[in-house]
Amino acid sequence: MYDLLIKNGRILDGTGAPWYRGDLAIIGDEIVGIGKFSDEQSLASVDAQDFYVSPGFIDIHSHSDDTLADNPLAESRIHQGITTEIAGNCGLSVVPSASVDAKYSRMGEYLGAMSRIDTSVNFAMLVGQGAIRASVMGYSSKQATEQQMDAMRAYAEEALQEGAFGISTGLIYPPGCFSSTEEIAEIVKTASRYGAYYSTHIRGEGPTVVEGIKEALEIAEMAEVPLHVSHHKVIYSPDWRVSCKTTIALMEEARRRGRDVTADQYPYNASATNLSANLPSWAFDGGDEALFERLRDPITRGKIIKACEEAHSNHWDEIHVSYLNTKENSWMVGKSVADIAKALGKASGSEALMDILLAEKNHVGEIHFNMCEEDIEYIMTRDFVMTGSDGSAISMNNPGMPHPRNYGAFVRTLTHYCRERKLFSLEHAVFRQTGFPAARIGLADRGLIKRGMKADLLIFDFKGLQDTPTFFKPQQVCQGIKQVYVNGVLTAENGVHTGAKAGTVLRR
Repeated sequence: MYDLLIKNGRILDGTGAPWYRGDLAIIGDEIVGIGKFSDEQSLASVDAQDFYVSPGFIDIHSHSDDTLADNPLAESRIHQGITTEIAGNCGLSVVPSASVDAKYSRMGEYLGAMSRIDTSVNFAMLVGQGAIRASVMGYSSKQATEQQMDAMRAYAEEALQEGAFGISTGLIYPPGCFSSTEEIAEIVKTASRYGAYYSTHIRGEGPTVVEGIKEALEIAEMAEVPLHVSHHKVIYSPDWRVSCKTTIALMEEARRRGRDVTADQYPYNASATNLSANLPSWAFDGGDEALFERLRDPITRGKIIKACEEAHSNHWDEIHVSYLNTKENSWMVGKSVADIAKALGKASGSEALMDILLAEKNHVGEIHFNMCEEDIEYIMTRDFVMTGSDGSAISMNNPGMPHPRNYGAFVRTLTHYCRERKLFSLEHAVFRQTGFPAARIGLADRGLIKRGMKADLLIFDFKGLQDTPTFFKPQQVCQGIKQVYVNGVLTAENGVHTGAKAGTVLRR
């Protein structure tokens, strides 16, 4: 007697193979049969009505380690079909931490605490090299001593022993940006002993994107680990339609030489990060308080303005504030830096940016329209690229103007780029969101519809699927996803969350 039958579905098994019609039999959290079954064989059955049935989507690039505990329903994940997410990306994992204010200092301690919180999604972690460096050296730009290197290796090894699936870097963010290629490689070598992988937000996605990819490939080769390039893109308009062909060629050439190289991408023409990412990296030496002192000092402020204007003077109208903390400045949300500078009577976007960062104590988000569709599609059609949202588990009434990738990245790949642009088949689109990320991460029991796999499943109407979240109204539920199951438990139906919290913490 089965617990659940999902009948009359078009099964997309997550391998990229053609769909086929069939029923799924589930006991507990596991798929135990595929074929044809009668209702009498099960305690409950669901008629898929000839809609597609696929594995739940796996988000290889998430930042939910900062949000899931406060948003355990993970609505922004569930309503776009994500049932498993890998957090701790861009070098910015919440652990390890040497801060006296931190709730958790070690990976095992953090994962243990998360396992005691009922959540709607399955959750796994990478350990961030930036977090490791901050724990050992603070936000110093100095070169690490051998003693400090030993301490950083120990942090990385401990995190991997306690369940992290790999090591991440964010080389545009402090303190990761202060690390040399050799320092990073030494830390990442730890992953090779555990069968883990290296995921990187490269050192630059603008004019230096080619050099950033070359460095990532060099680090992976030095450390002898698989390489995963995070949210690959080109955000420098003079290099649109050119640089991405070079970066892709470099990764393809590495794969021909036998290097294990993959990448992820979110399907939008705008990035999102902290507004302070527009400042030169040297301004962050010493951490936030040192940054604020530099912004207040007239001479240093002038140097920062010069650096910002050289890099962004013609782009302030492309950069929009997405969130901030104070009620006083809430009028800025959704407006461009150029419009804010004009409203404040500032001489430049750089002046306005620095005043906002000071007023908000560096808690300001941005959305930057900085990519072209030709590059997005060129990258997306490479065989080694999968979908990643670069988003977080947040609620449907999250304040501000969060990037729509939080709510709709996986559905947008299926609707705009698969169904409308016809860049690839539906089977391949589902593979790049299920079986492929599962293989990259090393999840042996998720990402595919096979006997013995966990029952993370979606039923969706491909024709009726819509990525409704937009840049200026992102907090919307995607349409066309009929049901979402996490570990065999119905978690959402027709865009309504059931309240179920059947997710589990995954350890490498």
